[in-house]
Amino acid sequence: MLVLSAVIAYLIGSISFSTLIGRWFGKIDIREHGSGNAGATNTLRVLGARYAIIVLLADIAKGVVAVLLAQALGGGNPWVTYLSALAVIVGHNWPIYFGFRGGKGVATTIGVLLILMPKSLLTACLVAVILIAITRYVSLGALVLAVLTPIAGIVYHGGTGKVVLAVVVGVLTIWRHRKNIHRLLHGQEHRVFSK
Repeated sequence: MLVLSAVIAYLIGSISFSTLIGRWFGKIDIREHGSGNAGATNTLRVLGARYAIIVLLADIAKGVVAVLLAQALGGGNPWVTYLSALAVIVGHNWPIYFGFRGGKGVATTIGVLLILMPKSLLTACLVAVILIAITRYVSLGALVLAVLTPIAGIVYHGGTGKVVLAVVVGVLTIWRHRKNIHRLLHGQEHRVFSK
């Protein structure tokens, strides 16, 4: 069941709602506009808030559905859940249906952690949202979320498999934001609600 669950999770993750909504409603490939990222923030920049909210919620839902399905298929084996959680994020980042060009996985990661580590996620989200509100750098909020969630996880869960997962997906999030980090360090990062 481990492999089957992970494959299903990857295929769920590969449904790129940003790319689909860009095609259906904007008649564009969202990856060729704005930052080039297939995610909610770039959808906000290119298509507006209404479509961005849809993408955000749908990407979060992917993580939720993949984890719940893995828990059902895994028969209580937490590693089936953890591998599937990672697989849905990998699917979002490198979707098989869209030439392996996807997003950065933040919303899908939120969906995963919402089920597995809700207290840790909400603690980190609170700090991230405050930072985004102050700086208008969504990427900075994502990076803070990636770092703080495992730390909060240690506080709430100790050294469990959930924390290991949070560290792995946190590192993946940071790596996917490496260009954003470079732009942040050089004062060139785009702010949300700015052209």
